Amino acid sequence: MAGPVLFSSTSREAGAGMLLDTYGRRAVDLRVSLTDRCNLRCTYCMPEEGLSWLGKPELLTDEEIVRLVALAVGTLGVREVRFTGGEPLLRPGLVGIIAACAALEPRPEVSLTTNGIGLARIAPALRDAGVDRVNVSLDTLDPDTFATLTRRRRHQDVLDGLAAAEAAGLRPVKLNAVLMRGVNDHEAADLLGWAIEHGYQLRFIEQMPLDAQHGWDRSRMVTAEEILELLRARFELTPEPSTARGAAPAERWLVDGGPATVGVIASVTRPFCRACDRTRLTADGQIRNCLFATGETDLRGALRSGASDAELAELWRAAMWGKKAGAGIDQPEFHQPERPMSAIGG
Repeated sequence: MAGPVLFSSTSREAGAGMLLDTYGRRAVDLRVSLTDRCNLRCTYCMPEEGLSWLGKPELLTDEEIVRLVALAVGTLGVREVRFTGGEPLLRPGLVGIIAACAALEPRPEVSLTTNGIGLARIAPALRDAGVDRVNVSLDTLDPDTFATLTRRRRHQDVLDGLAAAEAAGLRPVKLNAVLMRGVNDHEAADLLGWAIEHGYQLRFIEQMPLDAQHGWDRSRMVTAEEILELLRARFELTPEPSTARGAAPAERWLVDGGPATVGVIASVTRPFCRACDRTRLTADGQIRNCLFATGETDLRGALRSGASDAELAELWRAAMWGKKAGAGIDQPEFHQPERPMSAIGG
């Protein structure tokens, strides 16, 4: 994709302290993966037998995560921190990590992306620790379809988790849904109606080539245009009359005139790289400047070798400075990253 005008090294010096790239984008949104493990086996993510998980020595410790988040927030200008996985609720020290990060000054916005299993039990503790809102994955309203997609019969657990998050005040509760052709695409309008009824904000996401099996097939992906067509069979959709979309990945639509909305994230057919403001820290301490990057920068090794905060910050800045104009996901020569989504972090 075409990018903005290239920045010079002088421009980088002028933005010293920030996570800038050569196209003038500033990373203020940090995604932190806490584990590569997951308690589901979604067909579009990993094989039924699971993956070869990272060993404990490879994972960042709780203290290392907090130190790097503090560096990002206090020195590098990050304003939002989202904890992801794998499944972040599987991280034993989750609540303590969140509490420490929410106590930073300046305080970042803190959110969590989860499959919802276990959320019913921990939602109040997450609120008390400082989580502002949650994103929960839910691709279907049918328990049998859920079992087909995830290879687990935990549908009710997800519904219970959503209700608990709402009751705990982790609002807005956002739903992320991926439609698979011939599997759950007929549920698009039902999912939206159900989300509106329960006060959840639904976002449909085009299926991305981030599966461990490298079996992604563009022909099976339900495109953004197809999603909108499925929704318009039941609802009137009009573009949300808001300020500029900015770095938000979802195009938002008013449903039947509002106030309810629905979002569509066209990661494949209409990538939003031009306004990307994200930086990613994997569970084993690697910086990724793009979800689809084929290279990483090792902060864990530097941290454990005694690097100072200033040295770590410079490594992080250099990693972001080299970010490409776009992921190239819409180009024929696109190459899928070796790491699957569960190892990168959502």
